[in-house]
Parts: sequence; C-alpha cells; structure tokens
Amino acid sequence: MQRQGSLGGRAAFRLRTTGGVLLVLHGALVAWLMLRPRDVPWVAPPNLHPLATVRADLRLGWPGALRPLAEGLGLLAPLGVLLPLAHGRLRVSPVASLARTVAAGALASVAVALLQTGVPGRVVDVDILLLNTAGVAVAHLAVVPAARFLLRRRAERTGSPAVSGQDRNQGRTPTYPRVGIAPWSDAVPPSAP
Repeated sequence: MQRQGSLGGRAAFRLRTTGGVLLVLHGALVAWLMLRPRDVPWVAPPNLHPLATVRADLRLGWPGALRPLAEGLGLLAPLGVLLPLAHGRLRVSPVASLARTVAAGALASVAVALLQTGVPGRVVDVDILLLNTAGVAVAHLAVVPAARFLLRRRAERTGSPAVSGQDRNQGRTPTYPRVGIAPWSDAVPPSAP
C-alpha cells in the first residue's frame, strides 16, 4: 500500500534507502568527531548561558569567529536534508516538515551533548546545541522545498502515481455501504460463560 503523496515504486525505495544509509553514515561521523576523548591539559567550564560562547567568539573578530560558528552550524546540518530524504514524502506541509526536522535535529544535538558528558576533554555548551539546531533548519530550508518541488514537477511530467496518491492501474478504492447490526432477539439465548 502506498502512502498518500509518497514516491512510487523503485524510486521511493532507492531514495529512502539512500537517505537511511547516508543518515547512518552521518551519525557515525558525528559520533566519531564528537565522542572521541580529547587529550588537552585544560578544559573550559560548561556553558549553560545561551549565546555566551557566540558573543565571546564574535569578540575575537570575524576571522577568529568564523571557524567555531561554521563548525557549530555545519555539524548536524546534513540532518536537515537526510531526515526528509529518508522519509520519502513529496506532498507534505512545509511547516510540518520543517518542524519535525528541526525537532529531530535538536534531539540529536541534545543526545550528543549528553553523551559528551562522559567523554574526557569534552564539555556541554548550550550554544553548540543552538548552532546545531539552526544549522539543521538552514539546510532544510535551503534544499528540501526546492528538491520536493522539482521531484513533484518531474512526477507530474511522467504521470507518476506520486502526484495523485493512487495507482492509476488500479483506480479508486471501492467503498461499501454501511451494514447495520441486527437487533437483539429473545429467540436467541445469550451465551453462557
């Protein structure tokens, strides 16, 4: 059975499989980058004040602030594209898709931060959580709506069932009239327990 607005047949399977594989590979890369112990003589204290690290980076000037900000934005940004790709839907509310993707990105960022608490040389920084979530949102907004538009247009040109949500060979799903329930009759004794 095909979901409403999803891609049809082999194309959907290939896209979802590709999205799933790339999602797992990206997760492994993030785990390798962020959960390795760092051999450093000194570690900054955890930052629980929103935007404190961002302000401190910006005080260094743009050349000094660009790298840490880009790292924070770019670490989980591929999730903004890979999560909808693994989901494989063409017709979905853009706001709902963005909300689901950003929420999943925020949860992934929190999970990495929680796992980092047990890794030597790593500390929790709330600004990294905010930057990671913003990176997911930016990547999603930059790629997903345009990609969905192009795929829908391509499906309309080829007459794919992804546009109408039903298989053109089978037609509409049949409907049956409601059948009432027979009234209780005294002639039929109730079943004994």
